[in-house]
Amino acid sequence: MKTIFFAITIFIGNITNNTYQLEKQIQETIGLEIGNKAPELSFKNPKGKIIKLSSLRGNIVLIDFWASWCGPCRRENPNVVTAYNKYTKSKFKNANGFKIYSISLDKNKAAWENAIRQDNLSWGEHVCDFKGWQSEAAIKYSIQQIPSNYIIDANGIIIAKNVKGDLLHQELDKLVKSL
Repeated sequence: MKTIFFAITIFIGNITNNTYQLEKQIQETIGLEIGNKAPELSFKNPKGKIIKLSSLRGNIVLIDFWASWCGPCRRENPNVVTAYNKYTKSKFKNANGFKIYSISLDKNKAAWENAIRQDNLSWGEHVCDFKGWQSEAAIKYSIQQIPSNYIIDANGIIIAKNVKGDLLHQELDKLVKSL
């Protein structure tokens, strides 16, 4: 009887472990859909320092695709600034804080840096490879228009896509412990 009980216990333990491993594997599938792990990005900031997306783990991250020459992007920037100012002071349910990883599709460094200053984009995670629409980030994330964005959780899992205006704030509000 003890042998049967022991065998059943091991069998159930294996099923539970296999289910956990399968769920973890599904969750960690790298892709662009909600529930996928966001593809890694690694580009230089205005000072030439490489910033990896994964260096922001532990935080809710808005991956924001934009460019200095993009009118709709520049019109959305005040909303992104408002979100940054609001949510960097917030406490999150399952994250340490809020960060923005801004990826520019600019080709001109001076125009990019001027837009960062003019639009008061005060966070430090601005990156660009100066390849415009041929940007490695734009290709990796299948960006067809800007502004475009993704919200990822503290583990790098995509939880929302292309949320702008009030929708950006609504999505972030869902993640906040208390405003």
